[in-house]
Amino acid sequence: MNTQMKSEFLVSPFLVMFLVHGTQYGIGVLSYQRSLVKIVGNDAWISIIATGIVIHFLIWILYSMLNKNKGDLISIHQQTFGKWLGNFLSTLYILFILSQATIVLRSYIEIVQVWMFPLLKTWPFALVILLGVYYVVIGGFRVVTGVCFLAVVVPFYLIFTFFAPIEFSNFRNLLPVFDHSFIEMAESLKGVGFTFSGFEYVLFYYPFIKRPESSQKWAHFANLFTTALYLFIMVITLAYFEKEYLKTVIWPTLMMWKIVELPFVERFEIIGVTSWAVVMMPIICVMFWAASRAIKQLFKVKQRKSLVLLLFICFIVSCSLTNREKIQQFNDWITEIGFYIIFLYLPLLFICFHIRYKVRGKS
Repeated sequence: MNTQMKSEFLVSPFLVMFLVHGTQYGIGVLSYQRSLVKIVGNDAWISIIATGIVIHFLIWILYSMLNKNKGDLISIHQQTFGKWLGNFLSTLYILFILSQATIVLRSYIEIVQVWMFPLLKTWPFALVILLGVYYVVIGGFRVVTGVCFLAVVVPFYLIFTFFAPIEFSNFRNLLPVFDHSFIEMAESLKGVGFTFSGFEYVLFYYPFIKRPESSQKWAHFANLFTTALYLFIMVITLAYFEKEYLKTVIWPTLMMWKIVELPFVERFEIIGVTSWAVVMMPIICVMFWAASRAIKQLFKVKQRKSLVLLLFICFIVSCSLTNREKIQQFNDWITEIGFYIIFLYLPLLFICFHIRYKVRGKS
């Protein structure tokens, strides 16, 4: 399939690093510490390392399928399960992507409402963001890639703000090491695994990469960088907060930003929340681009029309999540499904694909 794409639609292999990291490093960075600490306490940093290693393995199995199929998830489903079952599974995956995009959007709006504008209504802000997403996605995949590149480069300065809490940190909070059972550590994978999601969208944009086989190393570099950032933030969080207090904080990252002092701004967390719009934007753009393109392939509908429909559904669902309880319930539901899709379904698809591939090769 990649050979059928015109060169002006393709992106360089190294840009996969920005595509993968730009979708991995998202809204979960502001709150992932709490869910991990509830499960494994001071050993949460070990879970980050373990999850990063598992994600490297998952990236390898995705490229193993893509390098043989030379297509995307739609063609992999069709080749593995046949046209009807394959298209049905692809449709379910599209609904999951739509749900992911909705919870990312609504979670960010909730943070803005809590930390900046308590009286802000959901629908105007959601409408503005989704109009921006529409403008980016209709520009094509190269524009989406450019947004991912900017989302990694522009807010990079925020990383240096995490050095501020070190002065008030107690690194003895990380002790004792390996204080939890293997079952608890495995359970923590469920708590943080979905935070690492985003790498799997290579299943959709693989045909838009020049020499796509050579982009695998950049995907691994991206995941390594993401793991390092998550690990660094987790270690600082554990050292700065007491464990029992950390279990009660909804957004630990924002709480750490409260101690950052600058001569020209009193509340730095406001700048952090505002800058996070740049981080959040490419994630939603990649999701809607992938979902609308998949609909175009499955149902032969113009991508622009399917994009409008998806954005409208996202807008309606986002506005219907009116309070913290509904948002958290929807987020827990998506996290649960996402965990099984990423850590169970994708390896199962890998096994089925290679069995079918070998059978066809023999026949």
